[in-house]
Amino acid sequence: MRRLALAPLLWLGAAHAGATIAPVEQAANDYREHCLSCHGANRFGAAGPALLPESLSRIKPDEIRRVIRDGRPASQMTGYAKVFTPAQIDGLADYLQQPPATPPTWSNDDIRGSHSMLVDVGKLPGTAQHGADPLNLFVVVEAGDHHISILDGDRFEVLARFASHFAVHGGPKFSPDGRFVYVASRDGWVSLYDLHNLKLIAEVRAGLNTRNLAVSKDGRWVLVGNYLPGNLVVLDARDLSLVKTIPATGLDGTASRVSAVYSAPPRDSFIVALKDVKEVWELSWAGTPDFVPRRIQAGDVLDDFSFSPDYKQLLATSRKAKGGQVIDLDSGKVVTDIPLPGMPHLGSGTYWKRNGEWVFATPNISKGLISVIDFKTWRLIKEIPTLGPGFFMRSHVNSRYAWSDVFFGPDNDAIHLIDKQTLEIAHTLRPMPGKTAAHIEFTRDGRYLLLSIWATDGALIVYDSNTLAEIKRIPMNKPSGKYNVGNKIEFVEGTSH
Repeated sequence: MRRLALAPLLWLGAAHAGATIAPVEQAANDYREHCLSCHGANRFGAAGPALLPESLSRIKPDEIRRVIRDGRPASQMTGYAKVFTPAQIDGLADYLQQPPATPPTWSNDDIRGSHSMLVDVGKLPGTAQHGADPLNLFVVVEAGDHHISILDGDRFEVLARFASHFAVHGGPKFSPDGRFVYVASRDGWVSLYDLHNLKLIAEVRAGLNTRNLAVSKDGRWVLVGNYLPGNLVVLDARDLSLVKTIPATGLDGTASRVSAVYSAPPRDSFIVALKDVKEVWELSWAGTPDFVPRRIQAGDVLDDFSFSPDYKQLLATSRKAKGGQVIDLDSGKVVTDIPLPGMPHLGSGTYWKRNGEWVFATPNISKGLISVIDFKTWRLIKEIPTLGPGFFMRSHVNSRYAWSDVFFGPDNDAIHLIDKQTLEIAHTLRPMPGKTAAHIEFTRDGRYLLLSIWATDGALIVYDSNTLAEIKRIPMNKPSGKYNVGNKIEFVEGTSH
């Protein structure tokens, strides 16, 4: 079984005192001598994670230096401050952020070679063995030490905790019955976990840098979208075996990265956004699928998107565009533009009914505002000023409020509660002053909600969604996200899909 915690950069010797070779050559030598055995000859990863610019893009250079110097708690990565000089640590950190000499590739044979079956599902009980409501479990991603916790959503107690691969990304997805959860890491690893029996079932490395994955409504297919290599990978949902790879190439031959993949259950299809080509792809899973994409021309390349409640329209935006676009998935046409300033985070937006009509609200990564749009007219109803740029927004059909963080601002310890009818900020909470508060998820019935404190000594804070009373604090190691099984498989109003 291959594990991908941040394994040691095993520098076994002292620094090269008095070396006169160039810093880049020195760093390359240090890597070959001390890092290669864990992270691979081409830095693609082995026992340790890939050390490529794409894999490290979300980690600040100072953090890379700190991990080299001090190590990472609760992992095999120990610190080497007493082995290397500060200049050598700086040189190695800079080297890891440059492209490798050999261009990264990951073939079908590589995918098949990485596949492992850990447990025979056929020999496991088909019903939940832990006594908790299987549809009110939470899958909690703890980014601080790369673990996943399974939480009972009634008693708010951890049932199981297991090591994940490096930097789980894009949100876990579930089988239609809620028994299995599929988890993708930034390093391209996909894991299949049985929530009934609390066991890891299978793993495969689908790419070198992965955006996210989606699961078909019939529970047969998993689609993985990759930045590196730029492609889609179709897996058999039962065991994660490879079915097909699809290069993300435009009609004009332009190679692209994949921005995002989502399931559109009413359409029996996956929807794919491309980052470097002005196309949206729809891949049907109905019948005996061939997974040949239906290509829809977009007004711009797409970084992010969300659906209308009926899944007939796509709300899409580009990080470079000043606004958004609405694409009708039936006709395959761009029907209108939306006035959305800054960098709206549509994938974390939410919708609800206001005065009997659907509205959509999205936080903004670069501006302190929330944009609210009328789904029928695509008119901007209101811009709600916030304390800073936000990342996550969540609600529930039984909640009066939509909760939104201010993740990127100096007031990132605050959470705004937006009244869904008046579109005013009704409350601003500061759950743990001085520490980032983010990512809300409700219990299946909406009675309670869980909020993350993004710190290594962080917590999940449980609130009563009506009275706003704090119910419990559960210590966690940077719980970056939590996902309720019932809400996700039922695609309930207010949650992310």
